[in-house]
Amino acid sequence: MGKHLVLVGGGHAHLTSLLNIDQMTARGHHVTLVNPSPYHYYSGMGPGMLGGFYEPSQARFHVGKMAEERGAGFLRDAAIRINPQEKTILLKSGQNISYDVASFNTGSAVQFEPLGSSAENIFPVKPVLNLYKARTALLREIENRDVEVIVIGGGPAGVEVSTNLWQLLHNKTNRATITLVAGSSLLQHIPERARLMALRSLLKKNIRVCTGVRGEQIEKGVVTLSDGSRINYDFVFIATGIKPSLLFKESALPTGADGGMLVNSFLQSTEYPELFGGGDCISLNGAPLAKVGVYAVRQNPVLFHNLLAKLEDTPLLSFEPGPPYMLILNMGDKRGILWKKSLTLNGKVSFLLKDYIDRRFMKKYQVSGELREPSHEELTG
Repeated sequence: MGKHLVLVGGGHAHLTSLLNIDQMTARGHHVTLVNPSPYHYYSGMGPGMLGGFYEPSQARFHVGKMAEERGAGFLRDAAIRINPQEKTILLKSGQNISYDVASFNTGSAVQFEPLGSSAENIFPVKPVLNLYKARTALLREIENRDVEVIVIGGGPAGVEVSTNLWQLLHNKTNRATITLVAGSSLLQHIPERARLMALRSLLKKNIRVCTGVRGEQIEKGVVTLSDGSRINYDFVFIATGIKPSLLFKESALPTGADGGMLVNSFLQSTEYPELFGGGDCISLNGAPLAKVGVYAVRQNPVLFHNLLAKLEDTPLLSFEPGPPYMLILNMGDKRGILWKKSLTLNGKVSFLLKDYIDRRFMKKYQVSGELREPSHEELTG
């Protein structure tokens, strides 16, 4: 008798499983995808979408259609509680869905609490769709007046958002002032040479960089910094670091320090063997991984194998994080900063390489007519 696999979240680590649903249904199993939107947006192309280099249709996967075309059910919903004893998942709609095996790829969210009740035009960098919504709002606003934009967060996301805001706004009739509030330091976890390249690029674009301070409070039109200074704003982007949702903690599952579901080398819950996961929402027991998309992509084939193996009661595979990864920052002017180990490159070649890698990844999983859809379709999801 077939079993029921529930895939919660249509993120990077579930793409291979979604693409191969027919291999599961051919064996008599039933598969259901639960995702808040029919689409999943690729985070690596988010800043470029903000800057106008990509349209939404180029940067998303139609995961709902991908699932349904291969024989799975699709529920446009979100998980709010897991009951591992009963093997059920409570959804936001109130529906309870039962499972034999479940896998979670629900990503992460930006963490920033001190928002005043009157704060407006606040755009966390996740969900990625926020960046397109911000782009639309900014282009409308700058037609009428100058705009003040603040980016809070000095990591790679904050830098890429700042430089792509410049790309979007720098040649408009009205002026955009961009301030990056970087926290203790700019890009503190990357090599010094790459950090200096990024700083020079920011300053060349007349982006104001504030280091040694962090955003403390956001009220209507004003951001208060940790040193007491205040900066006026029209738009704020929040890129202060990401954490998994509270789903796993609130479900009393074992979690890592960041609240991600604690998994073993099989990407399987350390306590409940029917539960699996990948990407930002998990914490690998004993060796937590950086919250970067490359690990979710690398987990794809192992997670698919193990989900099918669990359904079929066959041996699981261990996930190996793999060699050091390459990172490339999109600096907004069709230039990029690349680093891997001791190698650091700055210029157009770095951007072209990133663009090639991203488009190649999209082509592999854009199998449901995404590029033929209007870019504006389903932008509320």
